Amino acid sequence: MEKIDVLDNKGNKTGEVKLKSEAHRDGDWHKAVHVWIVNFKGEILLQLRSKDKDTHPDCWDISAAGHVSAGEDSITSAMRETEEELGVILEPRDFLFIGSVIQQVVLNNGAIINNEFNDIYIVRANFDLSSLKIQKEEIDDVRYISKEELKTWVEEERENLVPHKEEYELLFNFLEK
Repeated sequence: MEKIDVLDNKGNKTGEVKLKSEAHRDGDWHKAVHVWIVNFKGEILLQLRSKDKDTHPDCWDISAAGHVSAGEDSITSAMRETEEELGVILEPRDFLFIGSVIQQVVLNNGAIINNEFNDIYIVRANFDLSSLKIQKEEIDDVRYISKEELKTWVEEERENLVPHKEEYELLFNFLEK
């Protein structure tokens, strides 16, 4: 059972630690990390969330993402999630922090109240998709997609793309620099 630090609405630790499920039930603020892997052609690695996930099953999403565990810092969580979900071992220097996004969403008819501060990272690397060791409990597939195609998906508000409106804008602005 994953434990996370409870934050106040400004992102500061309150000193309280809860199970992730309890924080989601109670709507407590907490932190997550989102890692976007971009290859040297500028293509973005997406993961297809497992059909068994409790939120956004069978939808395309961020390369790797997860909650910051209690007592853990953001970069350590980003390294852990990338290794767990994709089998990729990275160093802190491989991650470029591009900003934070606040996410407030109610899912599954109110069963999950997700109030998160999401730290967003870019990793520039070429990974052969066949060499990735994807976490079968979390991910059904991975693929690279061009920035232009992802922009089209976002503009079309595709049903099988997890909505991260503000985060996509941050990603596209960074990639266009």
